[in-house]
Amino acid sequence: MITSNGTFIMEGLEKEDSKRLKNHKELTKLVNTIGFLPLFKSNVPGFSVEEQTDKNAWWTGKKSEDPWEWRALIADEGDIAYGKFFSGKAGFISKEWYPIFAAYRRDGYDFDSRYEDGLASRKAKNIIDILTEHKTLLSNEMKMMAGFGKGGEKGFDTVMSTLQMQTYITVRGFVRKKNKKNQEYGWPVAVYSLSEDLFGEEYVKSEYRLSAGEAKDKIVKQLQQYYPEASIDELRKCIK
Repeated sequence: MITSNGTFIMEGLEKEDSKRLKNHKELTKLVNTIGFLPLFKSNVPGFSVEEQTDKNAWWTGKKSEDPWEWRALIADEGDIAYGKFFSGKAGFISKEWYPIFAAYRRDGYDFDSRYEDGLASRKAKNIIDILTEHKTLLSNEMKMMAGFGKGGEKGFDTVMSTLQMQTYITVRGFVRKKNKKNQEYGWPVAVYSLSEDLFGEEYVKSEYRLSAGEAKDKIVKQLQQYYPEASIDELRKCIK
């Protein structure tokens, strides 16, 4: 994706291209095959949803055609994790590969132990504690409850991005906010939960036996199968 005069220009395929992904089921199959996939173009050619979809279908609002809508459909189904998993940018991780990413990104730390060792902020702990109690929350609800409202704490988006990158939280779906008359309005808002509440605590921690380095090597090796022309450094960079 590039920006020209304030407009996003997608670097995808033409609608007539037979190789393009045509619906969210095909995208789900691809994510489960590779194991993980960024939403937007990365430093490895072809390794993104953007580059494998109709470049003119984005943000049309048509669920059958729009990859931006597909991310919501996939998150709602609960079989694939969606969140900011690639250098703070959005993407997907399959259920099969999520524990390996957890081993890589957490390096053996549950959140409480990370916090106790001084490796997580009080702001992050507030969010984890709130999600532990409420299970699922809209982004705007959590922002207020964690004290990031007007005149409160700063850096909500940064904290949320970090917690997703570290695999402690993930997006569970998207809903539109409702006014006092119970009428929906505005753009859909992300619904978050703890990753353990999506896939189960035992499952998420099932690859903790791997060191962070070993888990990262497994992820890179998996990518090499599908993008053999990319260098090791390029592959490592795109999963940072």
